[in-house]
Amino acid sequence: MPTIKDVAREAGVSIATVSYVLNNKSHFVSARTREQVLEAIQRVGYTPNMTARNLKSSQTRLIGYAWHREPGDQVNAVLDRFIYFLAQAAETAGYHLLTFTHPVGQPLPVYDELIRSGRVDGFVLAGTVQNDERIRFLLEEEFPFVSFGRSNPQWDFPWVDTDGAIGVRQAVQRLIELGHQRIAMAAWPEESISGKHRLEGYYAAMDQAGLPVLPEYIVRGEHTESAGHHAFNAWMDLPESARPTAAIAITDLVAIGIMNEAEARGLTIGQDFSLIGFDDTPLTQYLKPSLSTLQQAIPETGQALISMLEAILSHYRDYDRHILIPPCLLERASVGPPRW
Repeated sequence: MPTIKDVAREAGVSIATVSYVLNNKSHFVSARTREQVLEAIQRVGYTPNMTARNLKSSQTRLIGYAWHREPGDQVNAVLDRFIYFLAQAAETAGYHLLTFTHPVGQPLPVYDELIRSGRVDGFVLAGTVQNDERIRFLLEEEFPFVSFGRSNPQWDFPWVDTDGAIGVRQAVQRLIELGHQRIAMAAWPEESISGKHRLEGYYAAMDQAGLPVLPEYIVRGEHTESAGHHAFNAWMDLPESARPTAAIAITDLVAIGIMNEAEARGLTIGQDFSLIGFDDTPLTQYLKPSLSTLQQAIPETGQALISMLEAILSHYRDYDRHILIPPCLLERASVGPPRW
């Protein structure tokens, strides 16, 4: 018996395109492509399941979101909070999240199946990377989606992101106000998109203040506690006159590693060395000392993404496709004037 896959092959289009035609989603395909698919259906003798077709003729009110599995030495409290506020915003708008998983490094078959089966109206992506294959796939399929995070700057797709550049710039400026001039940064690897933007904010603030940045002040590492140990050791191994008196950590987890290493060396964070993290991970305010950090506007981000996806599903043309939301600097006991 012919299948939808046979129709797609005969028509020379994707399976998702055939699905759009069968489910009367004409806004996703041109009139010419629709006619091409209908002719292919006749040629191969495909008979659609009318019950399933009727069920899928209207919106499912479901939004797909993939759970993200972190390596054992990493945690991502931001995405854990994000999914709660995303679900809350979706439910307020009359939608529900359909969460799913996929094999590590093989997301596309699951996305493709969800599209072909008509189980979701659109997707929300998170944890994006440069040249993200999910974004490339969904753009090619012309399937509705929005993204928490940016990717290839040459791709035009709807996204909401934290303005890491503005946030880090604000943090560096606050350290300068306290009297610090030798300020370092524990950064992410060069391929990280959000890490790149945050580092741009660091350089911009240092340049505006006319302060030099030694190459040794930028120490790159993964999103791990051990990366903080490595960064702090690298800074303290510099000649005393060149050692930084303060630092920005790319995440709170990295900042905790810096705090732990400083304590092991007999230094007190906030007095001997100032430190600002990023994310406002739960419990950071209860550390000793409490960690100053940049808090991402996660509730607002979730709401903005759902509003954007609603506009796309309703075929509105007048909506913001790119939204940057600045984080908020929470100053706690981990910062103070320099001692040397």
